[in-house]
Amino acid sequence: MADVRTHVKERTSAPEGFFETEAAGLRWLGEATASGGADVVEVLDVDSRSLTLAHVESASPNAEAAHAFGKALAATHAAGAPGFGALPPGAGHYYFGPLDQPISLPADVYDDFGTFYSRARLHPLAERVDLPGRETRLLDDLCRALENGAAEFGRSAVTPARVHGDLWSGNVMWSPNGVVLIDPAACGHHPLADLAMLMMFGAPHVEEIVAGYEAARPLRSGWRQEIPLHQLFGYLVHLDLFGGAYLSPTTDALRASAELCGV
Repeated sequence: MADVRTHVKERTSAPEGFFETEAAGLRWLGEATASGGADVVEVLDVDSRSLTLAHVESASPNAEAAHAFGKALAATHAAGAPGFGALPPGAGHYYFGPLDQPISLPADVYDDFGTFYSRARLHPLAERVDLPGRETRLLDDLCRALENGAAEFGRSAVTPARVHGDLWSGNVMWSPNGVVLIDPAACGHHPLADLAMLMMFGAPHVEEIVAGYEAARPLRSGWRQEIPLHQLFGYLVHLDLFGGAYLSPTTDALRASAELCGV
C-alpha cells in the first residue's frame, strides 16, 4: 500500500475542543462538495491535541481555477445553516484565529444577521481591543443599529449561509485540481463574510472569484458598499492579535460601516 502524505497540526495546550471543532467545520463544508460546493481538505484523524489532514499538492493560482472556485463557494453557501452562528455538527465551541492564539467567541444562534453580528462578533471583540473613546462609542452605536435591523438596508432579510468563516488568502490552497479550503472557522453567517475576507488582503484573482460566484448566485445590488461592514470583524481581530498597526484600517472600516447603517 502506498504511503499517504499527511499534514499534522498539533498543540498539546490547545483549548478544549479546538481540533474537534476544526474537523467538524471541514466535514460540514465538505458535505456541500458533492453538490458542487468548494473542495475541502480531507480529515484523516483528530483528537484533543492534533488534527491530521491529507496533503494538498500546491499549484500556481490562475483565473480559470479562481472562477470555478467562486461558483463552488456559492454552492457551499447555498447549503445553508440552521441559523446565524450555528455550529457544524460535532463542534462544541467556536474559535477564530491562529493556532497559537485562538479567540473563543459565543456560539449562540440567532434568527437575524444584525443581532448575531453585534452580540456574537463585534461586542466580544470590542471588549478585547483598545479603541479611542470616539470609536468605542461609534461601535456601540453601530451594534445597536444592527440589532434594530440596519443590516437589512431596506431589503429582504438575508438567510444564513454555510460559510468558511476565515477565508483569507492563506486558507485558500491552489492545487493542480483547483482550490482546496483549509483552516475554517465555519458557522452559519452572512454570505458576504467570506467574500469580504477574500477581498480584505487581496486573494489572487479575487475578481474572477467574485465573477464565478455571481454567475452561480447573483449578489444583491450595492453589495460592494457592504464589504467594510463584513471586514470590520476581521480588522478588530487583527487589532486584538497584532496591535496598533491595524488601528487605522479598523477605524476606516468602522466609520464606513456606521455611515452605511445610518449611524
